[in-house]
Amino acid sequence: MTQSAFDTANHDDYPTRLPAEKWQERKDPVVWGNWTPEAPLTRAQTESFDKNGYLVLKDVFSPAEVAALQKESAHMRSGEAGIAEDNVITEPGSNEVRTVFRLDEENALFARLASDRRIAGAVSFLLDDEVYLHQSRLNYKPGFTGKEFYWHSDFETWHAEDGMPRMRAISASILLTDNDALNGPLMLMPGTHKNFIACAGETPEDNHKTSLKKQEIGVPSHDALTKMAKEHGIDYASGKAGTVVLFDCNTLHGSNGNITPFPRSNAFFVYNAWSNRVVQPFAAKNPRPAFLSSRDPKGPISIETGKIG
Repeated sequence: MTQSAFDTANHDDYPTRLPAEKWQERKDPVVWGNWTPEAPLTRAQTESFDKNGYLVLKDVFSPAEVAALQKESAHMRSGEAGIAEDNVITEPGSNEVRTVFRLDEENALFARLASDRRIAGAVSFLLDDEVYLHQSRLNYKPGFTGKEFYWHSDFETWHAEDGMPRMRAISASILLTDNDALNGPLMLMPGTHKNFIACAGETPEDNHKTSLKKQEIGVPSHDALTKMAKEHGIDYASGKAGTVVLFDCNTLHGSNGNITPFPRSNAFFVYNAWSNRVVQPFAAKNPRPAFLSSRDPKGPISIETGKIG
């Protein structure tokens, strides 16, 4: 049985949910391995990820592959796919589907996407380890009514509430629709992954039930966000459908609401290093449910090659 990290703060390099907000330097590498000419990313791409905490890869998937993924995405949101109710999150104030969790378990084509060398191979290189899916989901931000998602660091939540020990995880967002500056794209603060902001406040019981619609615990203060934005600036990840955005687990990010007529959709996979599997939460009494944090993965992903669909 895993020793409870909740009771062993001396083993916690990133204490959070404290009486007051606190800053500290990151204690882990960003790129864990060494670049070689055989790497799936160029030297420039690798250095950019290390410096900024994210990387936008254009035209990774072909129009035919994107069309196949879009068809499956529409079916999953239609209500006819038989998706477990617990795996569906709706928009605040409506029944419109915002997120479908356990994407790789709910759909075979998206499971194949998660194991694709063009994504999983790049992530495995950056983390210098085999990887597994800590979380997977389909995100949909409808036109006109798609809500914002507030600034946060994923690692703060995954560490505090899931028990992820180190900053050795990367998220991959595969754009299923065109993302531009207007339809609520992913926004990031480049370079913010180099500092950890320990957030103030205790973790409420079952915090995930409200945070999935509007996160209020585990987010930096306005002063911290203002300082970060002034120091690092704010960027947004745009691209045509088929673009892939990789970003470090500690990069501050969020998204605006979408009042355009044009919806935004993406498949989202969180890859964690196999050696970084979760333990007990560091700042919560109980871990979040398995659809948010894979607690007993069967093994690392078997990376696949070839076209999708």
